[in-house]
Amino acid sequence: MRIRKVGRRGEANPEKRMPLAGHLVELRNRLLVSIIALGLGACVGWFLYDPVLQFLQAPVMEVSAQDGRVAEVNFAGVASPFDMKLKVSVFIGFFITSPIWLYQLWAFVMPGLTKREKRYSIGFLAAAIPLFLGGAALASFALPNAVRTLTAFTPEGATNIIPAQDYLNFVMLIIVVFGIAFVLPVLMVGLNMLGILSAATIRRSWRWIIVLIFAFAAIATPTPDAISMFFLVIPMAGLFALAWVLCWLGDRRRRARMIAEGTWEDPAELDD
Repeated sequence: MRIRKVGRRGEANPEKRMPLAGHLVELRNRLLVSIIALGLGACVGWFLYDPVLQFLQAPVMEVSAQDGRVAEVNFAGVASPFDMKLKVSVFIGFFITSPIWLYQLWAFVMPGLTKREKRYSIGFLAAAIPLFLGGAALASFALPNAVRTLTAFTPEGATNIIPAQDYLNFVMLIIVVFGIAFVLPVLMVGLNMLGILSAATIRRSWRWIIVLIFAFAAIATPTPDAISMFFLVIPMAGLFALAWVLCWLGDRRRRARMIAEGTWEDPAELDD
């Protein structure tokens, strides 16, 4: 009588769990791919530096040309032009390669997710990337007004010479914050799909959400005018409203399925 032996992998690891060392190796590989992609994107950004810098400087040039005030971006040191070119190149590469490093992050987390959670994460990734880039693009419309408003406080007869590093940090902050703000509603929908956040909870908290949107917009757009703030408030409020509708539809489907299966405890809450 022959006894069939079960492989060691089937005995010792029936659930095919990866050991800690394997996770660390995979994390290293994912990070390496992301860093290489970012480096290649920065190389592309190096060649795109001149038109991008011209675009970033345009609000300051418009202030100087239209309003008659002397305003310009100033390089304070010998190495400042090279340092700024390097930073802008990496910044451009960060946006160009965002689908790659976001996918690497998702691919690292994916093995630990269930089949249902994988579908949700794919939808989250597919929506987050264009929304992040869309928010960054919207920042380009708010940026000129922000620069014009802030430089308007320059006293009569004075010259506004803006250090290049300070101006670059200001621009990058505006662009990144706008991008992140557009991703927050997607995160809200993702939490709802995982059963963590319900549409009823969002509805009961809508006043706090509006307050937080205005507070976030006021901090993200450091200008004293209301126009720049509303550039962020209006699309954010619209995205949060759309996210609530998606959460409400998701709750309806989930409750209908649970009622059909006989696992829903309080069907009276179906209309919440």
